[in-house]
Formats: sequence, structure tokens, C-alpha cells
Amino acid sequence: MQWQGRSVRKPSGGRYHTSQGKKRTEIGRAPAETHIGEERRRIIRTFGGNQKVRALRVEYATVSNPATGETKKAKIETVEANSADPNYVRRKLLTKGAIIKTEMGLARIVSRPSQDGVVNAVLLA
Repeated sequence: MQWQGRSVRKPSGGRYHTSQGKKRTEIGRAPAETHIGEERRRIIRTFGGNQKVRALRVEYATVSNPATGETKKAKIETVEANSADPNYVRRKLLTKGAIIKTEMGLARIVSRPSQDGVVNAVLLA
């Protein structure tokens, strides 16, 4: 769990003196950490009664080819690179910006699997 409230420190390094306590709306949630595997999703109630779909495991990605303009469903084979954290490559975590190997070739994930519940990717040239 993470706290999503304002920082205690100013940009100058000085302290903000709190005028209010912690609020229920500022509480974060544990990350979904989407893996490759048989489809598994969770629906989460969010602020205002809305919903988010958390993808916990995903087998397929919707891969778009910018050269031809066509989009196909492709099986995810492995995670090749992830600029967010090199450890995510070893753990095979799917995040936005990760480079994945699919049936169609290498693709970059452009959706947020833990927020959207789907993996959309763009084929690399």
C-alpha cells in the first residue's frame, strides 16, 4: 500500500506544516503486477462508485502494426525489456512501455494493464 497524499517537504527542502490529517481518498492500493499466463482479472471499485479492471495475468495482446494500419490479437511469448525496472524483465511483469515478444514480432505496450485490464501494443519497426 502506498500513501498518495502531498509530500511533507517543499521543493526547497523545508517542511509543510500539516493543516489536515490523512484522508480516505488519498490511500493507494497494492500494484497488480501483471504476469504472462492464463487470463485472470479483478474488478475494483474506485472513487465515485466507478470501476477499474486489474489484469493479474494475460495471455494475449492486441498488437497494432503502424506500417499497414492493421491490428491483430497475438500471443505474448516473453518480456524482452522494460525501462521502468530491469528486475521486471526477470519477473516477466507487463507494464506500460515494456517491450514484449509476440507471434508478430517485438512490440511496445502502450496501455496500462493494471489500470485498463488489457494489453495493447504497437509493433516495433
